[in-house]
Amino acid sequence: MRAAEPRRLGAVIVASFMGLAASATGALAELQGNPEDGAVVFQKCKGCHQVGPEAQHRIGPHLNGIFGATAGRHEGFAYSKAMQRASADGLTWDLGTLDAYLENPRALITGTRMSFRGLPDEQDRHDVLAYLRQFSDSPRDIPEAVPSAFAREVDLPPEVLAIVGDRDYGAYLASECLTCHQSDGSDAGIPSITRWPTEDFVVAMHAYKRQIRPHPVMQMMAGRLTDEEIAALAAYFQDLD
Repeated sequence: MRAAEPRRLGAVIVASFMGLAASATGALAELQGNPEDGAVVFQKCKGCHQVGPEAQHRIGPHLNGIFGATAGRHEGFAYSKAMQRASADGLTWDLGTLDAYLENPRALITGTRMSFRGLPDEQDRHDVLAYLRQFSDSPRDIPEAVPSAFAREVDLPPEVLAIVGDRDYGAYLASECLTCHQSDGSDAGIPSITRWPTEDFVVAMHAYKRQIRPHPVMQMMAGRLTDEEIAALAAYFQDLD
């Protein structure tokens, strides 16, 4: 196979899928989603994604304006190579493609870093898409939704959040983490922790340390770490490629 053919093959695959998704869009449009119920379903997503006027990129990109956008569109966000390929091949987020991605992210984009396993329930998908529609331009000119509040799992003192972690020390400490978590960002049964924003990492670890997050192994691991050690690990994993 010539060097140019893999890209053409990827484009054909994406184009074929988008054609199928487009043919299904009419049927999807007939199924009504409830944005209020979708806001509840979105609780499963907000650990990685934000929406609303104050939304920022976190572990995943913010989802404002997702409808009609090209995949992997945000400058400066570290998308996976798989998402970059989908973007180059012209994957656009519409009702059909978003529904398929939410049902099984890795069936649509093989190699995506998104570790979420999907929403198998069709009504859940329609509800969360109706919710996200409020943060995009709409055929009915629905305005941008009111600001959303993003409460932290743990309210940490400002001085704890302000600790600048020593990345080299974090690399030393990370050997124990990497017995389970994969350094390449894959998540074969274990969630990926690479490229987490430092604040998200610190908050999550303190949530385990205070036994708010219910994972006994992580509670034990985090319970042994000082604030400085958590900050060092956060600095290491944020930039791990």
